[in-house]
Amino acid sequence: MTTTTAATPAEDLRDGPLLAVRNLTVGFETPHGPVEAVRDVSLDIARGETVAVVGESGSGKSTLAASINRLLASNGHISAGSIRLDGAELTGLGEKAMTTVRGNRIGMVPQDPMTNLNPVMKVGAQIVEALEVHGRASGREARDQAVALLEKAGITDAASRFQQYPHEFSGGMRQRVLIAMALACRPELLIADEPTSALDVTVQRMVLDQMQELADELGAAVMLITHDLALAAERADRVVVMYRGEVVEQGPSGEVIAAPQHEYTRRLLAAAPSMATPKISTTVTDPTSREVLLSLRGVERRYRLRGRREPIVAVGGLDLDVRKGQTVAIVGESGSGKSTTARLALRLEDCDAGTATFRGTELSTLRRSSLKEFRRSVQPVFQNPYASLDPRYTVAEVVAEPLRVHQIGDARSRSAAVTRLLDQVALPSALGDRYPHELSGGQRQRVAIARALALEPELVVMDEAVSALDVLVQEQILDLMVQLQRDLDLAYLFISHDLAVVRLVAHEVYVMQHGRVVEQGDPEEIFGNPKEDYTQRLVAAIPGRREALR
Repeated sequence: MTTTTAATPAEDLRDGPLLAVRNLTVGFETPHGPVEAVRDVSLDIARGETVAVVGESGSGKSTLAASINRLLASNGHISAGSIRLDGAELTGLGEKAMTTVRGNRIGMVPQDPMTNLNPVMKVGAQIVEALEVHGRASGREARDQAVALLEKAGITDAASRFQQYPHEFSGGMRQRVLIAMALACRPELLIADEPTSALDVTVQRMVLDQMQELADELGAAVMLITHDLALAAERADRVVVMYRGEVVEQGPSGEVIAAPQHEYTRRLLAAAPSMATPKISTTVTDPTSREVLLSLRGVERRYRLRGRREPIVAVGGLDLDVRKGQTVAIVGESGSGKSTTARLALRLEDCDAGTATFRGTELSTLRRSSLKEFRRSVQPVFQNPYASLDPRYTVAEVVAEPLRVHQIGDARSRSAAVTRLLDQVALPSALGDRYPHELSGGQRQRVAIARALALEPELVVMDEAVSALDVLVQEQILDLMVQLQRDLDLAYLFISHDLAVVRLVAHEVYVMQHGRVVEQGDPEEIFGNPKEDYTQRLVAAIPGRREALR
């Protein structure tokens, strides 16, 4: 059993590959000089084949995808190499010609759903637009197709949801809308850039099954960009491993996973969490004796949506405590109420019923100075790093902003704090002069975590805070979380769809479905011996080869 370790394309593809990338080099002009993000990359993807491109944040995965679709940032350019789709060269095509390729022949599922959906257009209209622009359907037929696509992507009550705006959807549901848009024109090649990073495991499986059905039906190829090695092993025919802009290893997925030849691939595999990985959380002795920081009692939150007479209950009758030095995790499918609970805990929204208190003080009573003090004690890390970072601020300004707002230190001490915080989240201080759009998705998430830690809070609410991170950086961040918990007695409300990660760090887990808690307790017991059918489905949907990765 031999793994291909050089950047040599597959040679046994029938009638030539659908996509052929040869010696591709991509550079960017930056204030610090030119940077090569992709260097001499070659790979093939056959019709009907799924190829996973894996690597850590900043390895060049997304730049490679953007190059194929000719959607590089304005300061980026292809400096060498060739990209052929079914034999036709793409690198020399003008913008007008490329518009007939994008969406029509190459479908793209981008990583960040909120910034890739038009916030002032209803989601259904955006799918209809994709169909009409490429002449696939119009009028009533386009609407019917759009509703069917939403259903295939896992959106329940699609006919009603068709009329809603992106902000009325959860993060996972927005990602599914993007997937529906990418599939709308039945493309020959589907490029999926971290398409399931925001999705819970059950919807992840359904969406990936749908992608595979599309490939089988149309003979389409799928380029799956992911940091999840278990996902790559389970879903891809071949795996391409990228490191610092280069392909360091590629071959059949089973061979690469079972017998990695490159040291970097071995490090990726070693860092991948599984349900068998030893826990890294601190031990909380006698948790009932510890001070309760956050307490939710009988909390309800309801929303009224267009086209529905009855309100949707996002959270119903929730009881939850987070104690000092404790990590409490909430898991569940997209739309189960996890993120709504986070917003209530942060007092970004008020409860419709019940009470939410911090250190015994009801959050709804906080005003001005007391509310500002609460904001200092409880900091968020949101699911979508790009949307939560001011695009006009440099990284250093983003991280220093909480210190300025709360008038902590002077300019010199704040600068030193920024350097320290960036180092804590494994970012070089040289990135301080860059802007969010110049960073990868994983790098942006690390900046958001550094900003949350700036005020040394007592409680950090982490809403899918590590879902955008590759396994190496995720491992660092989780270790950092636990170390900070040991040093500062820090508490976390940790929201995630990754059960293996939750098991590593949580002391207590709440399983939510349709806004209600269906099971709670010790993570080892909940995931090792789930009592509820719903929890059993969540555990069963974890990519099947996680155990094999250890």
